[in-house]
Amino acid sequence: MKKSTKVFQWTPRILCILAILFVSLFALDSFSSERTLFQNAGAFLIHLIPSFVLLAVLIIAWKWEKTGGIILTILGVILFIAVFYLNYKKREFSLSQSLINVSIVCLPFILAGILFIVSHYTKKKELSGVQ
Repeated sequence: MKKSTKVFQWTPRILCILAILFVSLFALDSFSSERTLFQNAGAFLIHLIPSFVLLAVLIIAWKWEKTGGIILTILGVILFIAVFYLNYKKREFSLSQSLINVSIVCLPFILAGILFIVSHYTKKKELSGVQ
């Protein structure tokens, strides 16, 4: 396998793992000193549901790069639109601030999805060139 193929293979995986870890950090705001340990654990697990969904999509993308890449890209675009709407319309942030907030959270998943698709076609091209 060529070095460029390995770069396209591992870059989306690492980017997606880092983005999922970043999204998981937001679950830490679920802890409260007014709740019991079990209530805090339950709230924490509920706040981790988006991370679990993204992890499931990463597992799919790891096995089937094209399918997972398409799912990640679509999911990233849908999240971009939804989070932008919530930031800009509901919270009344400025347009530029809303775009920055949304981009930080959603663009890594869109980029990882595109890179998974590129990785799929790079491997396919390399395999067809060998035969």
